Amino acid sequence: MVQVLVVDDQEDKRTALSSALALRGFEVEGVGSAEASDRVRDSQPPIAIVDLMLHGTTGFELARRLRDDAPGTRVILTSEYHFSQTQLERANCGAIAFVPRPFAVEELSEFLRTKL
Repeated sequence: MVQVLVVDDQEDKRTALSSALALRGFEVEGVGSAEASDRVRDSQPPIAIVDLMLHGTTGFELARRLRDDAPGTRVILTSEYHFSQTQLERANCGAIAFVPRPFAVEELSEFLRTKL
């Protein structure tokens, strides 16, 4: 079973995405924002889905910390805001992709499987 960490400070979004991915065969842990880098460092999940707009930090900053703390964890950023691949590269945060919301969970599941 593939392990995925979902980082979103909005509990309803975090719970919905975590539940939807779990129903599709992923082992999911959902966290707010502050504890995310500790959880990744401890568990080293292959994928972390990180919301771009977090309280106290940004998804870009968290992705940079995760890149340093757990280089084997691939970070995928998500948000209602839309970013191009060029903007993502310019952010220099180590994220492998940006997935804009809203998204179809089935498509996200297939995307995650291709990234592993």
